[in-house]
Amino acid sequence: MNFSSRKIEQAVEEISRLPGIGKKTALRLALHLLRRPSLQTEALSAALMDLRNNTTFCKECHTISDTETCSICISPKREKSILCVVEDVRDVMAIENTGGYNGVYHVLGGLISPMDGVGPSDLTIASLIDKLRTGEISELVFALNTTMEGDTTNFYLYRKIKDFNVKLTTIARGIAVGDELEFADEVTLGRSIQHRIPYEQSLSQ
Repeated sequence: MNFSSRKIEQAVEEISRLPGIGKKTALRLALHLLRRPSLQTEALSAALMDLRNNTTFCKECHTISDTETCSICISPKREKSILCVVEDVRDVMAIENTGGYNGVYHVLGGLISPMDGVGPSDLTIASLIDKLRTGEISELVFALNTTMEGDTTNFYLYRKIKDFNVKLTTIARGIAVGDELEFADEVTLGRSIQHRIPYEQSLSQ
C-alpha cells in the first residue's frame, strides 16, 4: 500500500495493530479521524490514554476496574457466596448484560493452553483457591468458553477443588460446543447460567 503522507502511513500502521483491523480498514479510520474536528480526535486520544494509565484490576475478582475494588464486588445486592469463574472481562460483561446472575465473579485472565505457552501459574488460580479456603463460597460456577482450552481449564480446576465443601456447577449447554460467551446472544446465555447443572454431570455429556 502506497501512501502520499508519512503521517498517514504511521497512523495506518498503528491502527492496523488492533485485532481484526487490516490495513484498508485502518486507512479508512485514519482518514475519518483526519476529516473530523480536532477536538474529537483529541477526546479519543485522551480517553485511550486514560484507559491505559488509570484503569486497574479489582483486588477481589481481577476484572478491569476504575477503583481498587470493582462496583460488582462492593455491591451489597450481590450474593457473595456464589462465585462465577470466567476467562476475562468480556465474559463478565456478557453475563451481566443478561441480568440473570446475581453472584460475584472470579476472572482467570486466560485459559490453560500449552500450545500458547499458558499454564496454570499464568492464571489467577491461586487466589481462587484462597477464596474457597475461607469457607464463604457455597457454589462455584464454571462459565468458561466451550472450547478445548475452556474444557481443559474447567477440568484442571475441578481436580484442584473437588474436595472443597462447595457445590460445583457449570452453565447449561445452551451454549454450543466451541462457542465463546461474548458472542452468545443474551437470551441463550441468560438461560444457560440460570439453568446451570452440576459440573460432574457435564463430564458425561
